[in-house]
Amino acid sequence: MAERGKILVVDDDRLVLATVSHGLAQAGYEVIDADNGDDAILLAREHKPDLALLDIRMEGKSGFDVAAYLREYLHVPFMFLSAFADDATVQQVKALGAVAYLVKPLDIGQILPTVAAALASLPARQAATRPITPVPAEAGAPLDLVAIAVGVLMHRYSLQRGQALQRLQRLAAEEQRSLADQAGRLVEAVELLARGQA
Repeated sequence: MAERGKILVVDDDRLVLATVSHGLAQAGYEVIDADNGDDAILLAREHKPDLALLDIRMEGKSGFDVAAYLREYLHVPFMFLSAFADDATVQQVKALGAVAYLVKPLDIGQILPTVAAALASLPARQAATRPITPVPAEAGAPLDLVAIAVGVLMHRYSLQRGQALQRLQRLAAEEQRSLADQAGRLVEAVELLARGQA
């Protein structure tokens, strides 16, 4: 059962936690779950997961706090599942080095391919000895930037994930850029705007 990987799921919404945990378990992953950041850190120390899926805004320790701990002390890669895609959140997700950033609402069918790609990009748990590698997406684009850019477009224009990805692909085609390049430019623009408002 655990051969596919061990995953820590953290969300203070019990329904989301149960749904995601059940879906991952059904897909053959070993799942450890927590509904707060403190428990998440204790469980991560005990079980050494291969990947963590983190909600961002929780009581007590936030998903960002948990991510920073996982990165610094346990070298566990992580991705965020969040309802928030504001500029400050996007910047912090990028700075922490998440392998992906998925904007809620999500269903397990959207989460599973990202989880599989993230685990496939980690060669035999050697992630502990070097920085996290971004997950490859279509056309060789780093998934972290593409996912962040899609999240920004979803948030800004109230789009569904598929519509936001199509818009990003269309922008890239119109400007004759790769998807990765276009995503990078969009995220960079968001960061510049955020700095201007600081």
